Amino acid sequence: MHRVAAIIVNLVPYHHARWNAYAVAGVAETHLVELTDHDEFQVLEFAGEAVFARHTLFPKCKDDNSPAGSEVLARTMTESLDSIRPDVVCVSGWGLSVSLAAMKWATARSVPIVMLSESNEFDEARSAIKEFIKRRLVGLCSAGLAGGSPQADYLLKLGLPRERVFKGYDVVDNRFFAEEARKRGDGSSELREPTTPYFLACARFGKKKNLPGLIRAYARYRHLAKNSTLFDLLIAGDGEERAEIERAIQECRVSNHVQLIGAKGYTELPSYYANAGAFIHASTTEQWGLVVNEAMASGLPVLVSNRCGCAVDLVKEGENGWTFDPANEEQMAELMLRIASDETRRKEMGLRSREIIAGWGPARFASGVNAAVEAALAAPRKKAGWLDRLILKVLTSK
Repeated sequence: MHRVAAIIVNLVPYHHARWNAYAVAGVAETHLVELTDHDEFQVLEFAGEAVFARHTLFPKCKDDNSPAGSEVLARTMTESLDSIRPDVVCVSGWGLSVSLAAMKWATARSVPIVMLSESNEFDEARSAIKEFIKRRLVGLCSAGLAGGSPQADYLLKLGLPRERVFKGYDVVDNRFFAEEARKRGDGSSELREPTTPYFLACARFGKKKNLPGLIRAYARYRHLAKNSTLFDLLIAGDGEERAEIERAIQECRVSNHVQLIGAKGYTELPSYYANAGAFIHASTTEQWGLVVNEAMASGLPVLVSNRCGCAVDLVKEGENGWTFDPANEEQMAELMLRIASDETRRKEMGLRSREIIAGWGPARFASGVNAAVEAALAAPRKKAGWLDRLILKVLTSK
């Protein structure tokens, strides 16, 4: 049995579900090497039993990118991987110091690398120099596991052969959300008033999440609905844009109908999914959007920005929801009205969400990782040229 080391920042619930599924499959001895076990927002704590071996480089460290300086990180990573002696190293993207440190270790020892990626070509502005560096880094990898179709296309563009690129990286524990939502669908969420159903959004309060735009669209929806039964809007999360979001609520005069319910922990969220009428994700850019997976596993119809990386694979237009242009608040409002005004269709869409997301669970991740690992082991060993070594040296010295 070969030995696989997966490199992550910290062990949050979706990593736990994914790598447990792979470890349970029994195809490899599985080791998770995490940078830190600290979670700044304390909303993703999870105390599940792990089948894999867990290695924490910097316990309780609060800086999630370079906790102890590049030299200390490189030395600690080397000590950890030298101890594990993996046959394959799986890294989570190319932009994290912990991933780069592992790639440097692997290339120096001719250990195959599997790139786990949720990036797509449109999730942010691209520059020629950054794309060149990415192509060199991806060129050091023997195989890849992408979130879905747009993410796989991007790995192909960056140089990985089609036959060594697989899908299924971006999954969550579907069973947990489905079972918890069924148990909690009783109006038990901590609403200011027990008025259900409602629109639910869940996001960190950052600019790209477009929450002021969502609030303006929601206000427009209320105007369009007129005498129809109206949904409230609940927004879970917190962050640096809170003041701007509160200002939008006041300006749109919807303070009696929009609730900011704060950041909710992993075990708290199912109550809110269970009692919602529909889920909406309005980001102007998003690599994937795992909250959409969670909502669909909970049986909700979804309205998802077409700038979210998950939209292509998870949203079937008119079947389990719709996609929209996040800059088009009128379109958002009209879709809110459409989904809120037909209870029968909304329930049918929720069932369809569960059907679709069933194919995007931990088992898919496990089979995808296994395929990528086997492809990486079968591929010719990569040799880093002087330019590749220079790029890694520069990037890991920052």
